[in-house]
Amino acid sequence: MRRALVLLVAVGLGLPASALASGGSSARGLTIRASGVNGDVGAIVSDASWHIGGVVADYVPNQRVTLRVLRNGVPVLTRTLKVRRRGRHGVFGAKLRIGGIGRLTVRAIHAATAAQGAMVSRTLGLWLVAPEVQAGEHSYAARILQHELRALHYVVGAPGVYDQQTQWAVMAFRKVAGLPRNFIANAPVFDALAAGAGHFAIRYPSQGRHIEADLTHQVIALIGANGVVQRIYAISSGKPSTPTVLGRFAVYEQTPGVNSEGMVDSNYFYTGYAIHGYPEVPDYPASHGCLRVWIPDALSIMEWIRIGTPVDVYYR
Repeated sequence: MRRALVLLVAVGLGLPASALASGGSSARGLTIRASGVNGDVGAIVSDASWHIGGVVADYVPNQRVTLRVLRNGVPVLTRTLKVRRRGRHGVFGAKLRIGGIGRLTVRAIHAATAAQGAMVSRTLGLWLVAPEVQAGEHSYAARILQHELRALHYVVGAPGVYDQQTQWAVMAFRKVAGLPRNFIANAPVFDALAAGAGHFAIRYPSQGRHIEADLTHQVIALIGANGVVQRIYAISSGKPSTPTVLGRFAVYEQTPGVNSEGMVDSNYFYTGYAIHGYPEVPDYPASHGCLRVWIPDALSIMEWIRIGTPVDVYYR
């Protein structure tokens, strides 16, 4: 079941600070909070599974609260929930799944009873977005996608836009996550992100600042001195007839610009083998042995690399 994918702060969505609570809301002894999500709530994917929990400051037996959810101001869900004892407090919760697109508002209401007074929580707001992003689309869904990819160290583009840079990030993520290799940002991508897929497993964390080329997944990872991934890029390595050399090497020469072979911003790590930009970077091994990257990424990769930077090339 798909979990909620969220942005951590209102600014990440370009929303005013007043549009979001800090992940929960409270008023007069009644609080609610969304959980099963990645951080404080800013947006949730349509039809994702998520959870609302709440606390009543003082437990009284046989009490209930009503949970009300509106989408774009129209009621879409009303649910009455039993309050259970937890210490001196009362707790309640519900698993929710709501489709559509727009603004969700959630509020819990405790009607006055003979044993306990009326209480109404503050409103919790979420943006409900489609679990698919089209090329060139500018949307909250694109921001969620970028936020999740960036957290895994994939290189994304302009905020909120499913541009070419972000499409290449999706390609790299799909490779590492074991999804079909393409640029489509659809529900399986959001599902995999929610499930925690796509983490690059560093093979040599103690090596310090270095590059790892994972030929199984057809990606390279730039690893910082602290042994933490800084960036991940999709590559195309050597085809079967001209395979990429395996082992541990070091960058010995860098040649900016385009050479006679059409290689862009080349970083040589063994004889004629280099990490470089190239017009064609298919989702499978297709080079003459080099590690090809998308041309717009080549310069930033070259600027990160130094002469002597170790390069580890392996299959998983």
